[in-house]
Amino acid sequence: MTIKVLLADDHGVITDGLRALINGQADMEVVAVADNGLDAVRRCIDARPDVVVMDQAMPQMNGTEAAQLMRERRGATRVIILSMHSNVEHVKRALQAGANGYVLKAAAGEDLVLAIRAVHIGRRYLSAPLAEELLDRMLDATDDPLSRLSARERQVLKMLAEGHPVVRIAAKLSLSRKTVETYRERTMEKLKLADLPALVKFALRRGIIAME
Repeated sequence: MTIKVLLADDHGVITDGLRALINGQADMEVVAVADNGLDAVRRCIDARPDVVVMDQAMPQMNGTEAAQLMRERRGATRVIILSMHSNVEHVKRALQAGANGYVLKAAAGEDLVLAIRAVHIGRRYLSAPLAEELLDRMLDATDDPLSRLSARERQVLKMLAEGHPVVRIAAKLSLSRKTVETYRERTMEKLKLADLPALVKFALRRGIIAME
């Protein structure tokens, strides 16, 4: 059985190289390509590929957001995020959004071929360095400052780091301003952060938000 693959990357040179790699496998074929996240979702619905190999950083919609839409609209398709970022938080968000695999661009090649075959039969796949780091993080979870935060505190942390004012956060989360301020103070206390710039730096360092 031939594994039908959709490639999504906004760099033509990378797309051409990946297409040659995948079409060079006896059991794989590239059936569609896209150069932005929105187009990737549309082509996923139209072409009905078995596997999507998608760059994380793309115009209009990033890979994680596109993976979530693909899961909702074309659940049978497996998604592999291809990224230069090895930050564990990026990996976790992608998997939570619906990605089935995460491959580092630096390790692309045989690693990607293995990933495509693995996710096609229902398994998850991570590049080896990522799997090792995730395991280390699990073993050290008690030392992770983020483990001290509740789900709501993490939500407020992300929105604060993205630059949303307290009033807007309160409106979006259907909370009072005072409640959001309490979450903010509690979060900064738990993370031992002195001010908002320190919070933003923490969020960037941990991959909670991405540098534009």
